[in-house]
Formats: sequence, structure tokens, C-alpha cells
Amino acid sequence: MTTESTGGRAIRWEDIRLPAWVTGLIGGIAVIAVWWILASTVFSNVGPGGVQAIPTPLQVLLGFVDSGWSFYVRNFTVTLGEAGTGYLWGNALALVLSGLVLIVPKLEGVIMQLAIITYCIPIVAIGLLLVVVIPVPKPGEASGTAVVLAALSVFFTTVVGALLGLKAADKASLDLVSVYGGSRFTQLRKVRLIAALPAILNALQIAVPAAFLGAVLGEFFGKVELGVGPAMIAAQQALNAPLVWGLAFVSGAVALAGYGLLGLVARLVAPWSKGATS
Repeated sequence: MTTESTGGRAIRWEDIRLPAWVTGLIGGIAVIAVWWILASTVFSNVGPGGVQAIPTPLQVLLGFVDSGWSFYVRNFTVTLGEAGTGYLWGNALALVLSGLVLIVPKLEGVIMQLAIITYCIPIVAIGLLLVVVIPVPKPGEASGTAVVLAALSVFFTTVVGALLGLKAADKASLDLVSVYGGSRFTQLRKVRLIAALPAILNALQIAVPAAFLGAVLGEFFGKVELGVGPAMIAAQQALNAPLVWGLAFVSGAVALAGYGLLGLVARLVAPWSKGATS
């Protein structure tokens, strides 16, 4: 299908390429428009307590203003601290065990079974058990349950990604290290880590939203007073739908920002993995 002709050459719609940020902006505006229309028409009914279950974007924005910036900073600081601690512990353990597999191959079955178990067991069930084991934190302190669930949420992804990357190393390079008397640890340090860097960075990038979600879920069980989880519970009990939606959207924005930040780090550290030049 042609739109117009310039210089004797027809321009087709499929030939037009918009920048990624323009496409994302158009998509975001379309989602907000659909949401606003549905909230104002189909889901405009007021439920018990005179609350509209699905508020309009304007109502969510006004709820954000009413709550104040300090409210979000106070709660998200706690959750981000829990997510960050769990992210570091979970990924560090995953990377160490993945490297250990390459040095002691017989451990691969045990480590993979451990990773699969942490992935298959419902995180809600683990959270209920951790509440009994981990002491209740003092007011304002981070929840140990949230930290553990954040670590478990990233463990499987990083183990699988790291192992796939480490095993994708060039065999000729590995043989060269062996010929010169290098050990498996030398192969891991000199060849495998470099080859696995793009895969490891991708796994770490995916782990960012998972860690944040695990921390929020952990706060539902950890009996903490501050954090995104308790704030959502309090807003739900108060039938404050705009605040619940506002917390949900800010949580998504924070997770997306962390994901994008790790993507930027991946481009800087391993530009070849994205087709860029160093």
C-alpha cells in the first residue's frame, strides 16, 4: 500500500520505521486511553463503601498527589533495600554454584535439582514457612522473609543463564588452555567467563523485576510496618482503590527502571552482545 510518491519512488507504510521510544510512547498513550474509557463506562459502577474498583488515570494521579512524595519514598526505600539485598545474595550464590559446576562437573545434577526445587515450590508456601523461622523485624527494619524470597526469585534464572553461557565457550580456546597446562579453573577464568558474560548479564537483567516482586510478596508475610506490601494492604483495607493502583504502577515503573538500568550496564560491559561496537 502506497502513501505518496517522491522522485518516482513509491513510499509504503511498511517502509516507515519509527524510533523505539516513539513506538513505546504511542503504545503507552493508547493503553491509558483505553483504560480511561473502560473505567469511565464499563467499570464505572461503585462497589461497597462507595468505591470504584477500577479508578480512572486522573483519580490515580490525584491519589498520588494526596499521598505525597514522602509516602512513596518511605515505603519504597524499605522494599528496594530488601530487594537489593536478596538480589545480591541470590545472584552471588547462583554465579558461584554455576562456576563450581564447571570445576567439578559431578555437582551439576545436584545444583540443577536445587535450582529447579526453588523454582517449582510455590513462593507463597515458602513465605508461610519463613514467617515461622525468621524473627519478626523491628519497626522500620527490613524483613528477612522479603530478603529470602527476593533471593529465591532470582536464583533459578541466574543459574540457568550462567550455565548456558559458561558452556557456550569456544572449544578451540578451551583446548588451547589445556595444551598449555591450564586447569579447569584457568579455563573458567580465561575463556568461559568472557564467553558467558552476555548470558550472565541478561540473566541479571531479568532478575531485577523478579527480586522486587519477591520482596513485595515477602512483606505480605513478614509482618513489617513499612514497605510496598504493607502499604498495599492498608490501602486495600481502607478501600482506597486509587492508592492501590498508584502503588502498583509505581512498583512497575521501579522494576522497569531497574531492568533498563541493567540493560544499559550490559551494553557498556559487553557491547558485542547487542550488536554494538565498543
